[in-house]
Amino acid sequence: MQISTHFTLEELCFSETAARLGLDNAPSAMATANLRQVAVVMERVRTQLGDRPIFVHSGYRSAEVNQAVGGVMTSAHCRGLACDFVCPAFGAPAEVALAILNSSIVYDQLILEYGWVHVGLAEEALVARRETLTKRTPWVAWETGIRT
Repeated sequence: MQISTHFTLEELCFSETAARLGLDNAPSAMATANLRQVAVVMERVRTQLGDRPIFVHSGYRSAEVNQAVGGVMTSAHCRGLACDFVCPAFGAPAEVALAILNSSIVYDQLILEYGWVHVGLAEEALVARRETLTKRTPWVAWETGIRT
């Protein structure tokens, strides 16, 4: 189902882990509504990146899928409020993260992770923190800011 010009609900819910392990990754009505908001923000990200294609690695995650991938229990992915992605036609993940950081795009968290960018949104009625973090590998601590 198309939920914005360039994003479908299916791509924002697809999980290789869920498929491999036979886990249900169908979003609730609330998570679906949140994913529509994520799609709006991701359209703004795409525009900021010169209207280049974005490849989603992870959007919504059910609790079971989140646990299987090692996500934190409080992950915005579980509420349909996050998207991990790359945009190779624009540049490396660090370049993508910096482009978002230096834009007017509103996010709760912007994380440069090892191999992709995470954009998380605040829950409805909460103020977005505009928190920026870098995670260079799974085994090192989070760093404050976007570190290239």
